[in-house]
Amino acid sequence: MDAQSRGRADEIDPADQWVLNPRTGNYELRLEDTAAQAPSQRSAPRAAPRRTPVPPRSPAAPSPAVPGPRRGDGPPPGGGRRGGRSRKIGGGGRKRALTITGGTLAVLLIGGSVAGYLYYEHLNGNIRVTDIGDAGTSGGFKKDQPINILVIGTDKRSGAGNEGYGDAGSVGHADTTILFHVSKDRSNATALSIPRDLITNLPVCPTKQPDGSTKDIPGERGARFNTSLGQSGRDPGCTMRTVKELTGIQVDHFMMADFNAVKNLSTAVGGVPVCVAKDVNDKDSKLKLTAGEHRLEGEQALAFVRTRHAFGNESDLDRIKTQQQFLSSMMREMKSKETLTSPKKFFSLAEAATKSLSVDSGIGSIGKLTDLAGELKNIDLKNITFTTLPVLDNPAEKVKATVVVNQGQAEPLLQMIRGDVSLTEVEKKEQAAKDAADADAKAKLDALMQGTRAAAKDVRVDVYNGGGPAGSASGTLNWLQNTKGVPRSSNLGNAPAKVDATQLEYAPNQADQARALADMMGLPATALKMGTADAAPKTPMKLTLGADFKGAGVSMTAPQQAPEGVQRVEADKSVCAK
Repeated sequence: MDAQSRGRADEIDPADQWVLNPRTGNYELRLEDTAAQAPSQRSAPRAAPRRTPVPPRSPAAPSPAVPGPRRGDGPPPGGGRRGGRSRKIGGGGRKRALTITGGTLAVLLIGGSVAGYLYYEHLNGNIRVTDIGDAGTSGGFKKDQPINILVIGTDKRSGAGNEGYGDAGSVGHADTTILFHVSKDRSNATALSIPRDLITNLPVCPTKQPDGSTKDIPGERGARFNTSLGQSGRDPGCTMRTVKELTGIQVDHFMMADFNAVKNLSTAVGGVPVCVAKDVNDKDSKLKLTAGEHRLEGEQALAFVRTRHAFGNESDLDRIKTQQQFLSSMMREMKSKETLTSPKKFFSLAEAATKSLSVDSGIGSIGKLTDLAGELKNIDLKNITFTTLPVLDNPAEKVKATVVVNQGQAEPLLQMIRGDVSLTEVEKKEQAAKDAADADAKAKLDALMQGTRAAAKDVRVDVYNGGGPAGSASGTLNWLQNTKGVPRSSNLGNAPAKVDATQLEYAPNQADQARALADMMGLPATALKMGTADAAPKTPMKLTLGADFKGAGVSMTAPQQAPEGVQRVEADKSVCAK
């Protein structure tokens, strides 16, 4: 039976009414002109109401979608707020024709896993928004800058059917964390997994309380990374702050989900193909598979990403590899022709994704998430690289349970991400046109480094700490004076404002000093900021150490290749778990 022959408006399946518009190449949902706004569930019934069709439910998400309020209806009691810090975005008015832009790349999370082609204002009501204060960047993302999204999978045992997974009363941890870096030119992305058992420092974290006040959660030294969320009242903003201190990378936004996400999304997409090199029977995760290829969804998919005893040396690091393989496969599935041409899958994915999703206010609506997805949609999967922050067994432990950063491998890798350098050989479209557009800017940057260098004894510079580790300014001053022979340097303490990237400000007649200092410190040309007027004699330059600064003598010029031995996998590759 087609949609037009059904007797009731609320029985219409919207998937039956999606048609391809040959002029735009997009699917459009055509609704009857007489369709009215859906009544609020809390408002009094009215005569013969007609409801806007609601997207079909995912098989793994049986609860019905809540229709949005009609025009003129007031907000639901309590404003939809939860715990003071999080809120749900209410549904808005419906348009008679709504458009999905095909090919939008899903944003994914494993351990919870979150993805979706995010559209359709009805779905706003599913999204949970958390106020993280100034932990991220205000005003959303900018088209001429990289985007850094922290994707968090919490092991909070919430939701029907999840009570049996360990500690049912746990407030959750940062069980799976991926820093997703999207390049400035949107040609590539790097997904950096951060091990949950990494020993690191947790910074002081301001968190919003239910009464609207702000509470500072004390910092902690030598803590497990996964305690940056949930424990002691820490929110996702605390995990973002921890990642920034750990990596020197400013995190713009976060997306978070729990166990239900991987179950619902894998079901909505019709199952995720995986390959295992041997028979698996893990009693803890309840994963039981024969060697070969399988298509997993629901509980089986969750068991696959949770298993720690099926592959490798049964460590969390091997579980990360398994999750990356699953995530890559899910991305391939969502970019497949079968998904892109199926309106039903679009609806199922959107419902599953938004019901599983918690985000910050900077991307806390369907419109903002759709804009974000639009920034990602054209990235070729072969240019999306998964990797893991390099670590070593904790030398302080006899029984190895935690890990510490392997600085020799980690710092070059982080420099590449901070420097927006792809881990893969990117095949850029319209390369000639892009090269021509970039040539002028590159020439100007190169020109800054061309010319004479002043002697170290003639370099005058004031050093400020604008976001580096505590003591960076004094440590740099000591290094300049005692190691590099720069006596005319001064430590002026903290900068008036924090900066993400280290910068050296100088006058045109100080260019030789700027080049000399850049050579000493390994500053990239982008760090040099030349003024317009010459400086008076004996005027010092201004060096502001940013969040990317890792220590005196540590070069900030990004390498062009990943260090040897760094684990990595491209999203277009199918890999068998061993």
